[in-house]
Amino acid sequence: MSKSLPSRAENYSEWYNELVKRADLAENSAVRGCMIIKPYGYSIWEKMQRALDDMFKETGHVNAYFPLLIPKSFLSKEASHVEGFAKECAVVTHYRLKNDPNGHGVIVDPDAKLEEELIIRPTSETVIWSTYKNWVQSYRDLPILMNQWANVMRWEMRTRLFLRTAEFLWQEGHTAHATKEEAVEETEQMLNIYSEFAETFMAMPVIKGRKTANERFAGAEDTYCIEAMMQDGKALQAGTSHFLGQNFAKAFDVKFLNKANQQEFVWGTSWGVSTRLMGALIMAHSDDQGLVLPPKLAPIQVVIVPIYKGEEQLNNIKFKIDPLVSALKKRGISVKFDISENQSPGFKFAEYELKGVPIRLAIGNRDIENGTIELARRDTRVKTSLPFDGIEQVIVDTLEDIQISIYQKALDFRAANTFEVNTWDEFLVKIEEGGFLSAHWDGSPETEEKIKELTKATIRCIPLDSQEEAGKCILTGNPSKQRVIFARAY
Repeated sequence: MSKSLPSRAENYSEWYNELVKRADLAENSAVRGCMIIKPYGYSIWEKMQRALDDMFKETGHVNAYFPLLIPKSFLSKEASHVEGFAKECAVVTHYRLKNDPNGHGVIVDPDAKLEEELIIRPTSETVIWSTYKNWVQSYRDLPILMNQWANVMRWEMRTRLFLRTAEFLWQEGHTAHATKEEAVEETEQMLNIYSEFAETFMAMPVIKGRKTANERFAGAEDTYCIEAMMQDGKALQAGTSHFLGQNFAKAFDVKFLNKANQQEFVWGTSWGVSTRLMGALIMAHSDDQGLVLPPKLAPIQVVIVPIYKGEEQLNNIKFKIDPLVSALKKRGISVKFDISENQSPGFKFAEYELKGVPIRLAIGNRDIENGTIELARRDTRVKTSLPFDGIEQVIVDTLEDIQISIYQKALDFRAANTFEVNTWDEFLVKIEEGGFLSAHWDGSPETEEKIKELTKATIRCIPLDSQEEAGKCILTGNPSKQRVIFARAY
């Protein structure tokens, strides 16, 4: 199975598309641009969801749910918001079908036209802030710290599984605060949570930064982001956190009585990550043999494949392995003991390699006689024969080491493909090679757009940890105060 995958070097895009399908993560649906997330893929998303949800709740956030359909008039209330999403909106115009009188199935009933069209949510700021108006009267009602796990729809013309689909799953946090300082602190806190999740669970190093005005979320005063590098040198925006200021509060007249007994508009934030993280996980770590999954997100962390002839040998292996399986499960490790008879051990090895299972154990009759077991690491593909006694702790330690090693490999790759450039000619050469380019920019939206037009590279972020450094813009030669990160991106 894995041998027939295209290689990353030959065709990175085809490698990705084929891997998503052959590893049973997702497939295209009958609806253009929408995907079916298969059980194996969804189990990875569930692990992501569970980890993030715990992190949100530890910081005081609670989950809620808001409608899928939004009145069209709501999107008209915040000018930059509607401008940002208008071209991606799917619109519901009728509420009933009827049989075609000509006998051609069903048709839309022309008499069932809605008085006001409804938008399938591309994001939920409008419907949520219209609700907050009913919830907030006094500073005592604040802050509101809410999140929802939901699906959204943005009518994308060019789609790719997980990375860009018309419908996708995500979480969207929406908070309301009494002060600007609180809202800014919330925006930064959630960015840090996303960064911690990406690096600790996904083993994916990220750069934290701010977006330029051109790249800012429609309706926000400031957008923070985490940017990751994929193995083809392209950037992928892995999460965003937005300081909304009072924009949506003003649009929906959400005011509160402050401690000085004065009416004031509420301050807001929104933040989200989506199933795009699945695409990031695949492209950050996987190889030409298939998925490479960090243990913390792997649906199966350890698979045990018995090699035997006849029921007696299988029973001997079971007698040895069953206590190990129980011990590993007690330690919170997901383990599969694959005794299915419809596939050969070699086929199973290839299948679990393709699916990125971090540790594969193989044991046969000779191993039992010798008191050994074979352990294969998915990240390095190294196989080692080890004493069976003490293997439980070896597995625990190896899983931890794989998690760390995968992160370090990705970090080293990013370091080796991040370049400081100081001239336009140097920029043109390096951008074709791929990677992150740290370069000066004069702060002008026109210059940013011109660079994008000429090279297809965008400013991924203004790094939060960057220091002021006097320089000259790579394109215009105008003064610049600091470097920004350019890259081509997904």
